[in-house]
Amino acid sequence: MPYFEPRAAPSRVWIWASPLLALAVTVLIGAALLAALGQDPVRGLSLFFWQPLGSAHALGELSVKAAPLLLIALGLAVCFRANVWNIGAEGQFIIGAVCAGGVALLADQDTGRWIALAVLAAGVLGGMAWAGIVALLRQRCHASEILVSLMLVYVAAQVLNLLIHGPWKDPAGYNQPHTRIFAAAARLPLLWEGSRLTVGLAVALAASGLLWLWLFRTRAGLALQVTGQAPVAARYAGFSAPGALWTALLASGGAAGLAGALEVAGPLGQLTPGVPAGYGFAAIIVAFVGRLHPLGMVCSALLLSMLYIGGELAQSRLGLPRTLAGVFQGLLLLTLLACDTLVNYRIRFCKAV
Repeated sequence: MPYFEPRAAPSRVWIWASPLLALAVTVLIGAALLAALGQDPVRGLSLFFWQPLGSAHALGELSVKAAPLLLIALGLAVCFRANVWNIGAEGQFIIGAVCAGGVALLADQDTGRWIALAVLAAGVLGGMAWAGIVALLRQRCHASEILVSLMLVYVAAQVLNLLIHGPWKDPAGYNQPHTRIFAAAARLPLLWEGSRLTVGLAVALAASGLLWLWLFRTRAGLALQVTGQAPVAARYAGFSAPGALWTALLASGGAAGLAGALEVAGPLGQLTPGVPAGYGFAAIIVAFVGRLHPLGMVCSALLLSMLYIGGELAQSRLGLPRTLAGVFQGLLLLTLLACDTLVNYRIRFCKAV
């Protein structure tokens, strides 16, 4: 009978090569899936892994989707390194977008550009407040942060629906459930004309650099990681477990809320039912494929963005369901988990008794 035996010292090379192997296996399984659907696998895979890089416009769209994925993944990496399992970043993303949208709706033609900063700040505070509920229930009631954060996603979605179907609904919107288009002062500036790319990409890249400095060059970053990996050693060193819990969840919620603010003040320009795009769940894959390291997450965010765009292209050009992108994302996560298992364990066989 087969069983898993822990390896004494997992290979450091394979620890970092495992995501590449997982991607290769995902591509092979994806090719077989496309063939089973009656499509040319080469053409189908080119829509996912080549077309998103084929032009300046495509690169702009790739960056538009990569920015929120990267920001949310950076916050999740803080949580996961602290052994805090925040699965509900999607809800924090939605509430950040709602709070940012509420401030943006206050702007008119005479409002100064300062309100754009207020929009982003509202998104950060909204995401932090939503994650703070999770931290409070975990600390005071010992509630599972996995269940609480996940259930709050659906509460956040209902808050958004209530507002865009009710008091914030655009009276000139032909009875469609969305707010009015935000005033120009509340919108983020474009990095170049003819694209939807805003300063959100620069914010996400700057955040990845700041996270690297904080995690690996400050005492606070060390305390958070030690608390997650060795709680007994952390208590001996005087590090606060509740402090790590609150720091991780507030940082994660703030990053997700900022991503929501950047999304509604940038590409969307209004609150719509399409705000919950699944970025909060996809960012979990981004974080683990990127090995919870800021540089690795930059690369994995671009990869997941390619899958999002590939799903849209597969729908429009091949007539395949848009959910195919989610299938590829799930395959990538499952193959990564399988590869990581083999990196840390070896398969042994013993005779059945």
